[in-house]
Amino acid sequence: MTRRLLHALAAALVAAAALVAPAAAQSLRVASAFDPQTMDPHALALLYHTRVVNQVYESLIGRDEQFRLEPALATSWQMTAPTRWRLALREGVVFHDGSPFTADDAVFSLERALAAPSQRAFQLKGVKAVRKVDARTIEIDLEAPDAVLPEKLNGIHVMSKAWAARHGVERAQDFNAKQETHAIRHATGTGPFVLERYEPDVRVVLKANPRWWGRAEARSGNLQEVSFVSIRSDATRLAALASGEVDLVLDPPFQDVPRLQREGRVRLLQMPDLGQQYLSFDQARDELESADVKGRNPFKDRRVRQAVYHAINVELIVDKVLRGQATPTGGFLSSRIDGVPAELDRRLPHDPAKARALLAEAGYPNGFAVTLDCVNVAWREAVCQAVTAMLTQVGIRTTLRASPTNQFFPKLSQASASFIEYGWSPSPDAWASLNALFRSFDRSGLGTFNAGRYANPKLDAVVDAIRVEPDLQRRRAMVGDALRIVHDDLPYVPLYRRTLTWAMARDVQAVQWPNDTIELRWVARR
Repeated sequence: MTRRLLHALAAALVAAAALVAPAAAQSLRVASAFDPQTMDPHALALLYHTRVVNQVYESLIGRDEQFRLEPALATSWQMTAPTRWRLALREGVVFHDGSPFTADDAVFSLERALAAPSQRAFQLKGVKAVRKVDARTIEIDLEAPDAVLPEKLNGIHVMSKAWAARHGVERAQDFNAKQETHAIRHATGTGPFVLERYEPDVRVVLKANPRWWGRAEARSGNLQEVSFVSIRSDATRLAALASGEVDLVLDPPFQDVPRLQREGRVRLLQMPDLGQQYLSFDQARDELESADVKGRNPFKDRRVRQAVYHAINVELIVDKVLRGQATPTGGFLSSRIDGVPAELDRRLPHDPAKARALLAEAGYPNGFAVTLDCVNVAWREAVCQAVTAMLTQVGIRTTLRASPTNQFFPKLSQASASFIEYGWSPSPDAWASLNALFRSFDRSGLGTFNAGRYANPKLDAVVDAIRVEPDLQRRRAMVGDALRIVHDDLPYVPLYRRTLTWAMARDVQAVQWPNDTIELRWVARR
């Protein structure tokens, strides 16, 4: 046993060493189980994509160390009329190719993010037009008043209009159609790091941008080179950290966190996740594709969705699978998000007997078979395995189908799965999440990540009203109304919120955000 373990560890170290270069001064090697999939800033709206693209491209409005909005490529913004916002743009900013950043680039980027097949369009719903006032000023016209438009501009990255035209990428990559474009492996932003190369499913190499406008700020770090390395194996990621082959692991395995805390050989940063994990059901098709009941879709019946909820012992999953590194939740958004009622965070009890009774009441006394889709990353897959066993015990005979990220994420965004587990990282404003997850889908930017194509006209009306409500107190009350509808209808099953943990070499200093995104501009080696 000991010999096999030593051989396995040696193999892990060799595999990690093959992926990363030796350490250099002011360099950082970051390991994660996930690959960003593309460098096109508008093709995806996924955490693992944003983590990398944020370093190369910038938004008009950014966030500070406390996750509050702050100026970025726009130095100020104001509502000049009920449906108009004016933004003043930062002077002296250049793209990585040396060309100046102007209002034309800002207008182009917002229009590109709004146009299909961009997966960022949901964020800008309600934007009617964007126009240049002068070289340093743009205006945004809205369909209706929107007091929180600045929140929506964070995460909408700015590209060079001329660079996009030169390389034929005026429109976002169609990620779901597996479109190949120049923007997948190349990038020219204004951000603190320049893309050196991207090798899909292997690594991303970034170099510090010496002309970045924020380089002289006191809070800036001192990194000159960064590699994001994709290492799917938990054991290999930790072995690489222990050996010094990588400097920071963004997703250390849950079972190893207590040991890392006890040993003290690496630094740990931890905080509660602002996002969470869900199970989502196909509620659009009349026949559930992966089920053994013909001519019916059990998930259209709320009693079946409630049965799934009662069948899953999330407390046990958190304790045994996630080793206590998460919090069970009954809420559909974190109560730390503006307007979300804390009382909705209570879960329905784990009650297998009630689950079986609900299935019988819904017309499935013998249960049914279904396939659960999950990404094939160790901790996500382990949770899904536990869920399938618990559901099978009550009669929902569940088969797990774990897929790599490049196959899994299109199932999510195209709503092609019958039953799927996924997570969501929200912004502090509730509307973007309500619109993305629970609003009825259409291609204009509504319900973009509504993976089950759930539709509720009453909820749609509230979500749409939130977007245009200028009074923040009334808006917060409406957020509570929307979430109570979701809570009663159960279009999803809420699962848990992780404790975010980053493990790093002791000389690495970083700022941790509650959305699990790292900002390399603040990272320093001491």
